[in-house]
Amino acid sequence: MEFTKLGRTGLTVSRLCLGTMNFGPHTEEADAHRIMDAAHERGINFFDTANVYGWGENKGRTEEIIGSWFARGGGRREKTVLATKVYGDMGEWPNEGRLSALNIRRAVDASLRRLRTDHIDLYQMHHIDRATPWEEIWQAMEVLVAQGKIIYVGSSNFAGWHIARAQEAARTRNFLGLTSEQSLYNLLERSIELEVIPAAGHYGLGLIPWSPLHGGLLGGVLRKEREGVRRAGGRSAETLAAKREQIQAYEDFAAELGHEPGDIALAWLLSRPAVTAPIVGPRTLEQLDAAVRALDLTLDQKTLDRLDEIFPGHRTAPEGYAW
Repeated sequence: MEFTKLGRTGLTVSRLCLGTMNFGPHTEEADAHRIMDAAHERGINFFDTANVYGWGENKGRTEEIIGSWFARGGGRREKTVLATKVYGDMGEWPNEGRLSALNIRRAVDASLRRLRTDHIDLYQMHHIDRATPWEEIWQAMEVLVAQGKIIYVGSSNFAGWHIARAQEAARTRNFLGLTSEQSLYNLLERSIELEVIPAAGHYGLGLIPWSPLHGGLLGGVLRKEREGVRRAGGRSAETLAAKREQIQAYEDFAAELGHEPGDIALAWLLSRPAVTAPIVGPRTLEQLDAAVRALDLTLDQKTLDRLDEIFPGHRTAPEGYAW
């Protein structure tokens, strides 16, 4: 396993982050425990979750599964850089979601109980809250740091200007502010190259891409469709219909290179200088091993250029659309 620092911090994390969103809804607790043990065996020390994972009536279930794994001991908690999130509604009563100081205080305590730990290493805001002032958010986070309940703060799904506002507000308080941004980023969706990546780079944030295979569309979906293994549904089906020609060209190129499409998609993200660790969310041990395999794949410049031809990216704004 390769390791790197999370943004401008001294925190060391693996180049792959274990996403746990499938734990509960798609992966039973015993299998989730085996996947987490296997992740440690393969050197992955960075785990990501959220208080809403489990979804619907089972919100919080994923954190509970991780907590029961920590409770088994053996250094499991000590070896893990644990990231979770706050923002999503955990109930129907007022102040059970978003980023008010009241909800942040209640949500962190609830996550700590479910996770069976006394602190969260990286506490991430799952979305921007346009209704809560930064003075309130940072004051709440400062209290949690002082209490030892969290160590670092991160964002997720922030625009570039949200990152700038957050960091400038933190600067006035002599607070470290954001240390990472978790964004949708993959070969099919490269919009954050316009402003989010430049903002993250300027302020020293680590970038943690989610959905590196874009819901499986970069994992050989057309081949699997022909083999009858899977068929895209919902938003993935709409994207597949719109991008079918590009995805076919991509799968043909992967076959030409002799590599699995999913391996190339992950290796491409790992080659991006802004990226700290893509989030991989395996449902099975086999999917975990496939993700780790991408670490051994190095893409040469000719390959990178061809991928840019198939999936054009963006230059930094405003040059990306003006001059």
